[in-house]
Amino acid sequence: MKLRWRFGIIAGLFLAVFSLYPQLKMVYLRGAEWNGHYAYNDVDEVAYASYLKALIDGRPRKNDPYTGRDDTPENPQPESLFSIQFAGPYTIALPARILGVPATWAMTISGAVAAFLTALAIFWLIGLLTQDSLFAMAGSLIVLAGGALFAGEGAIGEVVGGGFSYPYFPGFRRYIPAMAFPAFFGLIGVVWHLIGGQRAVKADPRSGVTPTPFLLIIVAAACFGYTVFSYFYVWTTAAAWLGCVGICWLVVRPEGVWKDIKSLVLLGAGCVLSLAPYAWLLSKRSHTMDDVQMLVRTHAPDLTRVPELISFVVLIVIAMGIAMKMFALRDRATLFAVSLAMTPIVVFNQQIITGQSLQPIHYQVFIGNYVAGLAVVFTLGLIWRTADGKEKLPTRVALIIVALVAAGWGFVECHYTVRVLDDVNVMRDEALPVARRLAELAKNDADKHHQVVLHLGIAEADDLPTVAPQAVLWARHQHVFAGVTWDENKERYYQQLYYQGVSGRDLAAGMKSGNDFVSMIALFGWGRHTDRLNSQYKPLTLGEVDAEARVYDEYVKNFAATKPGVVRLNYLVTSNEPQQYFDRIDQWYERDAGETFGKYVLYRLRLK
Repeated sequence: MKLRWRFGIIAGLFLAVFSLYPQLKMVYLRGAEWNGHYAYNDVDEVAYASYLKALIDGRPRKNDPYTGRDDTPENPQPESLFSIQFAGPYTIALPARILGVPATWAMTISGAVAAFLTALAIFWLIGLLTQDSLFAMAGSLIVLAGGALFAGEGAIGEVVGGGFSYPYFPGFRRYIPAMAFPAFFGLIGVVWHLIGGQRAVKADPRSGVTPTPFLLIIVAAACFGYTVFSYFYVWTTAAAWLGCVGICWLVVRPEGVWKDIKSLVLLGAGCVLSLAPYAWLLSKRSHTMDDVQMLVRTHAPDLTRVPELISFVVLIVIAMGIAMKMFALRDRATLFAVSLAMTPIVVFNQQIITGQSLQPIHYQVFIGNYVAGLAVVFTLGLIWRTADGKEKLPTRVALIIVALVAAGWGFVECHYTVRVLDDVNVMRDEALPVARRLAELAKNDADKHHQVVLHLGIAEADDLPTVAPQAVLWARHQHVFAGVTWDENKERYYQQLYYQGVSGRDLAAGMKSGNDFVSMIALFGWGRHTDRLNSQYKPLTLGEVDAEARVYDEYVKNFAATKPGVVRLNYLVTSNEPQQYFDRIDQWYERDAGETFGKYVLYRLRLK
């Protein structure tokens, strides 16, 4: 049966709508007051958007939008997470620059396009197996709309009671991992076509397809290469899955295995071509990058995460199907399903051999969950393709109902999880006019990237480089770039606190109460405020907090804005509330009369 792509397009449109839901929600909440900002799906997107803005503006690959320190022959910069994972942002930035699309709209559009293409890729893969377009549409919706569910995250916690609805559609975090997803699932589809689906295509003269293995290998290697330079957790999952495919084929040895192995070896060689320059870039990384990633040395197994539990169930079902003669062990489709189910187990337990664990929560939320979901759907496809009566009307209606239920769950995820970010998205949109004013002031400034803004709003400062080209004194995601060391990041945060009039006692009280997670992150790193990111999480002690507060008090006592190493300020952005604290700013700087933009005031500063 020839695939009817209109069903894949329907699935893609549903996923594009889900991707756009936060944007639509913000436009609805703001109404006529909407200033045109994009709604982010995840708090980390501000860093990605800031880097994207820099690329659109023509800044070099190794740039730091938060400090304005770009790579030059006189001042070479080390590699960062962003400069190494450049494929996604450049895919967006180049057409955006040509078409004159700002970073705010580029983020919104790229997310919808990536969601649409990912749904099409999964539709094609499942359609190749089942030759059933309606089943493929339902399967695509299940895998993607159920992504958070397969991770044990998202809306389900609140729906069943007592949980927290977050994150929103994790695969749609722009542009990581969203831009890598079409390539990842396209890779799986191409490999299935190469070693599993070719015989079906050849046997169907109506398909009009003449497979060319060498071309398929090139396309698969290109897909893998794109994931390598897009997102670490996606490409390592792709590598793990290819390894699982090779193991399954070598152990079971289906008919014609050595032809398949030859194809896989050639594909592996093509993949290595991508990994060689990646390894070189990685060797040039900054030391701050290692601090951010929180690498843990351990050989402990990790077998209880939700994607793994799903994989174990899939493997049991396949084993039972083989025992009951429903599946043939040497059938390529059966082996392919096994390889998919094996992959989450492998990525969560590779540290047993390597001794290194790197924030496995990212495998759980951003890729392993989708692979586990695909394993479920692919295994159901094994059953479906030999089922009796699958072309009858009641069965077709049942498939449509399943697809609608999956799409309905997608809207449930949207409703529950987007609410978490409603307030901060509205706040970011309210702050957009002052950011645009800063961009306007920078138009004729030859040194605009080194002008520094002190923004007293935490979320707004984090978001500022998405629109304005100036650097910021401190932002929550500043340390993920290579422009600052960890020590400098801490000192800049000290300066932020100083100008806000915060005392050591205030700082300690906020962290001890657990409410000031921003200070925990800024002063102790992302791995000390939550156990989600680090398998060897150690909560902060009262002694550590008090010691840090004393160090900060000592810094305040000896502070002078004229000292070497202290960041010089050019602008101040604050709220227009009359009780703002300006004593320490006015001690060192002269403020102009200020310009008001809604709830924000922009001051120009001159050092006394």
